[in-house]
Amino acid sequence: MRYLQSFHRRLRQIRETAQLTREDIASICGVNEDTVATWEASDSRQRAYPNVMELLDFCLRTETALDEVLDLDDTGDTGQLELPGLAFSRGDDLSTALKQLEQEIQRVQLSDEEAELLRRFRKTSAENRRMILQILGR
Repeated sequence: MRYLQSFHRRLRQIRETAQLTREDIASICGVNEDTVATWEASDSRQRAYPNVMELLDFCLRTETALDEVLDLDDTGDTGQLELPGLAFSRGDDLSTALKQLEQEIQRVQLSDEEAELLRRFRKTSAENRRMILQILGR
């Protein structure tokens, strides 16, 4: 993940410049504070990275350009940004790619009713989940 090599430093710098706490970033991205701490971890063995949605939430809600948090100026750059499920070159219109991504996210996003069913399914006992899956033929 070449484009994330300095993400942890860039995130911390952006967060501190904007006078945001890790808790603020966690709230923006819909994760917990410990997750943000792993994004900023100095030790690469303890470091984690945000998923595309979390990264886009961070950029959109803090009005931070994507290239400020990603290593897009690498000398070995092929001119193509590669994110899981996306690939576009610098010549491509980023707004078009983001609109397509938003449409795809809306297509797979759960309705309120589906989210409530999933929440209840996850909270039930293992035995109840097993019976529900049997009823569904899984």
